[in-house]
Amino acid sequence: MPRGLGSMASPEVQAGSYETPTASELHRLMWTKKGGNNRMDEVYPRIYIGDMYAAKDKRTLQAHHITHVLNAADGKYNVNTGPSFYRDTAITYYGVEAFDMPSFDLSPFFRPAANFIKNALSLPTGKVFVHCAMGLSRSSTLVLAYLMIHENMTLVDAIKAVSANRNVSPNEGFLEQLRRLDTKLHCH
Repeated sequence: MPRGLGSMASPEVQAGSYETPTASELHRLMWTKKGGNNRMDEVYPRIYIGDMYAAKDKRTLQAHHITHVLNAADGKYNVNTGPSFYRDTAITYYGVEAFDMPSFDLSPFFRPAANFIKNALSLPTGKVFVHCAMGLSRSSTLVLAYLMIHENMTLVDAIKAVSANRNVSPNEGFLEQLRRLDTKLHCH
């Protein structure tokens, strides 16, 4: 672990006793925010999660100074924006053609998507908008993976951080994939 990051981890991780919670325990953590979802919410400094309507509203994206868009529902049968949709803006685009089905393996996209977010945030004014169709499952899964991979959070801490600002709900399959990532990163 890089020096200095240990203090950011929760006490259970430092003591080496952290275990990935069950899916039902994780579900209890997710719906903590009062009220409904907005079109887009800042869920972590300079990281926003939202839906396809916000993704297609270039004026709103520019008003929020979004520099990068990660579409977790890319493709012609999903939210078909793509780099050409944003060509008249300064927005950098990255698309993941994922389907919101428990059988879909999103885990191969965890690191590439996390690296895209990290690169965006490495810019002094970088802001990332991560979306899928509704801003609940695919997009939140990729943001949670980013927080685990690059911010050294456990899955529990990542869910708490995101759900403080937006109700999120990765489908059962995605939640299992996040649990496996959590075990790999934090359980020794």
